[in-house]
Amino acid sequence: QVQVVESGGGLVQAGGSLRLSCVASGRTSSGYVVGWFRQAPGKEREFVSAISWSGRRTYYRDSVKGRFTVSRDNAKNTVYLQMNSLKPEDTAVYYCAADMSVVIHTTSAEYDYWGQGTQVAVSS
Repeated sequence: QVQVVESGGGLVQAGGSLRLSCVASGRTSSGYVVGWFRQAPGKEREFVSAISWSGRRTYYRDSVKGRFTVSRDNAKNTVYLQMNSLKPEDTAVYYCAADMSVVIHTTSAEYDYWGQGTQVAVSS
């Protein structure tokens, strides 16, 4: 079992920045992929970014490329999502999820453990 907890959300003006954190606990020593997803009101949950266990492989949805950066510190069991140049359309609840595999997936169904989410609101 792995537990993940997100933090770092908040309200920011367009063009601003936020850094989300995802802390994992439990059986983390075997390695896991972490994905970030988001869900805006009335919309389906969508993939945002993912990072491999080593951190050498990262993936992003097209709309956040060049603005968001995912990274991890395995010594701290923490994955970060640095979000710059935020836009109102980035407003959503952001979730991190752990996938106990070595393959990076972009579909939520592949992820085993989910956090409770953290709200990000970007005002225009």
